[in-house]
Amino acid sequence: MRVPVEWLREYCAPDLPAAELATRLAMTGTEVDRVEHHGVRELDHFVVGHVLSAEQHPDADRLKVCVVDVGGGEQAQIVCGAPNVAAGQLVAVGRPGAVMPDGTKLGRAKLRGVASAGMILAEDELAIGPDHSETLVLSDDGLQPGDPLAAVLPISTDVLELEITPNRPDCLGVYGVAREAHAATGARLRAAPWEDDPGSLDRDDIGVEIAVEATDLCPRFTARAFHDVRIGPSPPWLKARLMAAGQRPINNVVDITNYVMLLSGQPMHAFDLDRIEGRRLVVRRAADGEQVVTLDEQTRIADADVCLIADAAGPTSIAGVMGGNRSEVQDDTTSVLMEAASWDAPNIHSTSLKLGLRSEASGRFEKGLAPEQALDGQALATKLMLELTGARLVPGTVDVGGAGADSYARSVIRLRDAQVVGLLGVAITRSQSALHLQRLGFETAERPDGLDVNVPSWRRNDVTREADLVEEVARLHGVNDQLPATLPRRRGAIGVLAPAQRLRRRAEDVLVGRGLREIVGWSFESPTRDDRLRLAADDPRRAHVVIENPMSEDAANMRSTLLGSLLDVARHNAARGQGVPAIFESGRVYLAGSATLPHEHHALGVLVPGDIFAAKGYLEALLRALRVTSSFAAASQPFLHPGRSAAVRIGSRPAQAVGWVGDVHPLVTREWDLEAIAAFEIDLDAVVAAARVVPEYEDLTSFPELREDIAIVVDETVPAAAVLDAVRAAGGRLLARAEVFDVYRGEQIATGRTSLAIALTFRARERTLTDEDVAPVRAKIVERLREQFGGELRG
Repeated sequence: MRVPVEWLREYCAPDLPAAELATRLAMTGTEVDRVEHHGVRELDHFVVGHVLSAEQHPDADRLKVCVVDVGGGEQAQIVCGAPNVAAGQLVAVGRPGAVMPDGTKLGRAKLRGVASAGMILAEDELAIGPDHSETLVLSDDGLQPGDPLAAVLPISTDVLELEITPNRPDCLGVYGVAREAHAATGARLRAAPWEDDPGSLDRDDIGVEIAVEATDLCPRFTARAFHDVRIGPSPPWLKARLMAAGQRPINNVVDITNYVMLLSGQPMHAFDLDRIEGRRLVVRRAADGEQVVTLDEQTRIADADVCLIADAAGPTSIAGVMGGNRSEVQDDTTSVLMEAASWDAPNIHSTSLKLGLRSEASGRFEKGLAPEQALDGQALATKLMLELTGARLVPGTVDVGGAGADSYARSVIRLRDAQVVGLLGVAITRSQSALHLQRLGFETAERPDGLDVNVPSWRRNDVTREADLVEEVARLHGVNDQLPATLPRRRGAIGVLAPAQRLRRRAEDVLVGRGLREIVGWSFESPTRDDRLRLAADDPRRAHVVIENPMSEDAANMRSTLLGSLLDVARHNAARGQGVPAIFESGRVYLAGSATLPHEHHALGVLVPGDIFAAKGYLEALLRALRVTSSFAAASQPFLHPGRSAAVRIGSRPAQAVGWVGDVHPLVTREWDLEAIAAFEIDLDAVVAAARVVPEYEDLTSFPELREDIAIVVDETVPAAAVLDAVRAAGGRLLARAEVFDVYRGEQIATGRTSLAIALTFRARERTLTDEDVAPVRAKIVERLREQFGGELRG
């Protein structure tokens, strides 16, 4: 929520700069996300001006050369393009040196050859309204040329951007924030602006019948009628406050409803009284499939759980969410029915999600407003309607579901002195507790063991027990600077990582140590991602866990692979000229299944620029660090390049498939606007389960190993992994290791054939091996390769 500090200070004005006020609010529980500036700067250069003359520009049809009295006996010549500027007007003037809302600094200039010293300003140039079609003309209320413009209009203010928690809807109004500022700083709080109500609470006939059929969804519905309403623009001061609070001014009646909502927290709705068919409104549940055309010209389809306001011709509004276009206030409106109601919070939340329709009103109602606030809003709106529209108030108030504030129960909670000390660990006197609570609007009465506290209506849903009162006292007394920091007694307990967590951390550290950067992607993904990854219709990874109420359509599924988020991050960096980084992610993936709960495991994925061999190198380093034996076998994946991909297997007899590695398919890289990249993904839970936590040692120094290299020519379709399996099987116990260290295809071997250079390492535990010892083993290996693959020993 945006709170203009200028508006806030009308009700509570702490002697603090905006930044310090924001800190004080944050320290007492009202989170301030940031402090922004709205409007102009260098206020000394903005003054009231009196137009002495406005003559046609000699070289421009749409410009006028004005002579303006800017005070102090000084006259300034200003070239102005507004069609309405005329002699005799009081106008807003920006002198040279003034800084506009967009940061532009005014200076002296020539426009079509005529000197101009500043600007005669429109309201949008001051950020106090949207209109740029004409000059802002000030009313003659004793203003003199040279008067500071900031004393006339709120043209500059800091704005607090608040993060209001769901349990504090009372802070969704400027006055509620002023109450918090009063409690946090001790600055004086002015009386609530709705205390003096010019209207009557008598239940007289106001010309419209109101019937509430869905009483469970509408605890209170109030209405007042106004005749002789004149629709027009709001005064500049009101438009300026709406603009600073993030609302666009529309007309005086609509602006009044928004102003009341922003000040009191109570949403309002204005009906054109003459457009209410049958002069009767009914609050009811919708029929299944019933349609409502809302103010945004969209047709909404409701069901029986949606609450509507309807007249004789059908729905006029979606209760608590948005009004309908059929009964909205228009330029020819002369009679207005002003509605302020209270709605069931869970129903408003459900309706808003169901219809995909959020509004300032629904955001407040779904947090649970007090029914008493309805008449607060009516009182404030009535004042403004009489002042700004020239309306005539029809005596009486329709009040369905409430007979005034006394009809709603107010809870009384005992706050014991001993409980305050017991929960906070510091002595706070009873008088201090009473002062903190009274500043927040609670009423207190002394009792022998503490205080009886009367909870105000606007905190009814939030403060329900003694511990809640202790929390209120604590946050105002000073959690950070007054309450002592103590650690709980744990009697020697320590926190350590579980073995599986340590192994996962080791795997991640291996990748970080080799220069990869860790990313944290969303667990949600778009339903279209499967198609972009070329997953077949029967691919098990299409069995997604679907979110019932997703944040957006692009986050409707739980991810079944890490590759999508890795590709997203790679594209984000490449699109900004950073190239494709070497990245990895360690996180959960999810698959729906026939079981009650979906399958979920911890995966680890890597994406690097380059080819399969680069990705495989990182993977092998990771597996070695976990002491997991691995092998690779040719296997395809729809998102990997055919012939340049493999399945990752661990263990033996039988080997367990735990992932894949390969070059990403060109069609997939094209989807993400990337060049050649490689990736792998493994089931880290399965790998960790197979890891040897305790290292096993063997004697490598007593008897040296013997190494020989051979080059075997085989058909190019034979996987290197299959060749190594055959070598290891034939080598027996004397063969310690076998590794491919070179691959050759070229003129020296036949077409369609490949030469694999294999390093053979022999070792015996009881003696030093000689060439004569390993020659028979080497011959056996060559023979096995010849028989199994047609392999030839290359000279």
